[in-house]
Amino acid sequence: MTTAAAGRQVELEIGGMTCASCAARIEKKLNRMDGVTASVNYATEKARVSFDDGTVAVDDLIATVEATGYSAALPAPPAETAGSGPEGSAPDELTPLRQRLLTAVVLAVPVIAMAMVPALQFDNWQWLSLTLAAPVVVYAAWPFHQAAWTNLRHGAATMDTLISVGTLAAFGWSLWALFFGTAGMTGMKHPFEFTISRGDGSGNIYLEAAAGVTAFILAGRYFEARSKRKAGAALKALLHLGAKDVVVLRDGREVRVPTAELAVGDLFVVRPGEKIATDGTVREGASAVDASLLTGESVPVEVVPGDGVTGATVNAGGRIVVEATRVGADTQLARMARLVEDAQNGKAAVQRLADRISAVFVPVVIALAVATLGYWLGAGEGASAAFTAAVAVLIIACPCALGLATPTALMVGTGRGAQLGILIKGPEVLESTRAVDTIVLDKTGTVTTGVMTLTDVHVADGEDEKTVLRLAGALEHASEHPIAQAVAAAAEGSGEPLPVPEDFANVPGLGVRGVVEGHAVLVGREKLLHEWALFLPADLAAAKAAAEAKGRTAVAVGWDGAARGVLVVADAVKPTSAEAVTRLRALGLTPILLTGDNEAVARAVAEEVGISGDDVIAEVMPEDKLAVIKRLQAEGRSVAMVGDGVNDAAALAQADLGLAMGTGTDAAIEAGDLTLVRGDLRVAADAIRLSRRTLGTIKVNLFWAFGYNVAALPLAAAGLLNPMIAGAAMAFSSVFVVGNSLRLRGFKA
Repeated sequence: MTTAAAGRQVELEIGGMTCASCAARIEKKLNRMDGVTASVNYATEKARVSFDDGTVAVDDLIATVEATGYSAALPAPPAETAGSGPEGSAPDELTPLRQRLLTAVVLAVPVIAMAMVPALQFDNWQWLSLTLAAPVVVYAAWPFHQAAWTNLRHGAATMDTLISVGTLAAFGWSLWALFFGTAGMTGMKHPFEFTISRGDGSGNIYLEAAAGVTAFILAGRYFEARSKRKAGAALKALLHLGAKDVVVLRDGREVRVPTAELAVGDLFVVRPGEKIATDGTVREGASAVDASLLTGESVPVEVVPGDGVTGATVNAGGRIVVEATRVGADTQLARMARLVEDAQNGKAAVQRLADRISAVFVPVVIALAVATLGYWLGAGEGASAAFTAAVAVLIIACPCALGLATPTALMVGTGRGAQLGILIKGPEVLESTRAVDTIVLDKTGTVTTGVMTLTDVHVADGEDEKTVLRLAGALEHASEHPIAQAVAAAAEGSGEPLPVPEDFANVPGLGVRGVVEGHAVLVGREKLLHEWALFLPADLAAAKAAAEAKGRTAVAVGWDGAARGVLVVADAVKPTSAEAVTRLRALGLTPILLTGDNEAVARAVAEEVGISGDDVIAEVMPEDKLAVIKRLQAEGRSVAMVGDGVNDAAALAQADLGLAMGTGTDAAIEAGDLTLVRGDLRVAADAIRLSRRTLGTIKVNLFWAFGYNVAALPLAAAGLLNPMIAGAAMAFSSVFVVGNSLRLRGFKA
């Protein structure tokens, strides 16, 4: 439970739902309570409820759900479910359904065969059909009858009502015809026909319809349940990625304890091949960390003391000692899982429309079935024809596909996104991605690395580039300035140890000086060298001017009375940013670079990644980024924003679509609609593609579900479908929708 703006928010696990109408009904009952706003998701079998803590208690919410005919409970604490594994309790839910399905199939097949093939209709075959069909209608179809009775007691109707009424009507009619009509006579024949015909209803039985419909619908429910489990598998896998135990250092000894016992500040050991137990900072050792399970990035990341590591990633190199900085629900893995689950439990606008239709659909269908029965009786077609058409209407109308169209696609899409390092916060995000036409890119940390890096080394005639960098790096290594650290890091990258400087001194605002290997070395601004009568030759002065024209920082290096080189330092553009901009353009988006840096730096970066100079907005104060987004929106644009810093949070929240870099600050991640776990801008294009693909899948599903019912109902009412064919088609529609959603699992970055 968390505190929400309107009071409290709680998630309830709902039991007993069998279709979208059930979810719509529970949602309607909860929303009628004072101060309650509820959203019930049929696919995840959960209700997200916000309520006023002063007037409503959790027990009241549970009581309301139970009074509606369903069960409700708070989710079990994490400790109780931690060891359940990715499959959880799914097998227990599927087992009884599988048993009823097998019973229905084994017994219904001969019933259908005898009804369809006159050659199999031996004397008194109809009584064998009754013997086989009765267990199907009574035992296999029992969940439908039970749900229909529960709904009836509460004055409601769901899809189960249609199934129960249809199968019982077919079975009841057959009983009447066998015992009180002529259908029970020896030698009775029952030709199988796809169309209605006039005849004496007392001579016809519909046992094959009752048994066949039950078998087909149970098959649809079973495969639907299995598919729902697959659809949520990505989230379950995410929740179980973490290590189960960890080796903690206690009083100098290594002690293995459950991960749940870790506390912030604990030091724990991670050996090669082991999972890192929780988020932390490396204190001892160096290694390469494989984060592919969490971020989708295939290349291991090198870590040294001081570097942060994420729980559930794998230590692919040497032994390291990590200090825990986040544990339990605060870890990145837990936050990712929470974001994915929040998205799956939410509802897109298209799904809310489907829910509203489902809520009124059942009464309308029952009325249509009664009207069909009345019409055919009035037209003089006979009770048999009228009854066949009415039952077919009841069976084919069940829009289970309607209830599954959105949630299954959303579950698969968000789950696949999590596997690729893309976290979709909510279903409404999908609607936003469709309309976005402009994408604003924050420069520092998004397009660029956000870290000063040595980009060029220019040396005077006769000087060795390696020597210049080595002596400058040795001196800069003693300084904490970001520019100095960039030079030192580049020098250390050569693989040779750097010499230790003597008589080191920091010259405020100008640079550093000291003695390295017997040379009096100066590193810093050109003015520092001038004070020691060292002047840049023409070629170095030109290189320095060219670098500064691009907004980069030029560091002069000299020793022993002469200027020896110029080192160029800049916030380097990420190697993937140019490709990312190309991909964003291919999606129909206009990229705009937004930065607080000066115009020269911004234009240089824009030119490097392929953004037009007209689409550069520079020298913007952090508090003015929000105003830029508002101005673009006022021009009629639908704006997406990619950022990673605290100063981007307001702009991310204002944008029509906010994409937060997962390598950025918590404030930015909370404000964004999509979180990109990796710091790779290309993932932004993948995120928009995946969101659009998921929305497209939802629309295809809804079109199929709506189109199927719209097209099939008139055929059934016209008597052009018998109940068994209607049941098979209805079951297939649900399987089609779920199968179409599962195609999203093949989405590739």
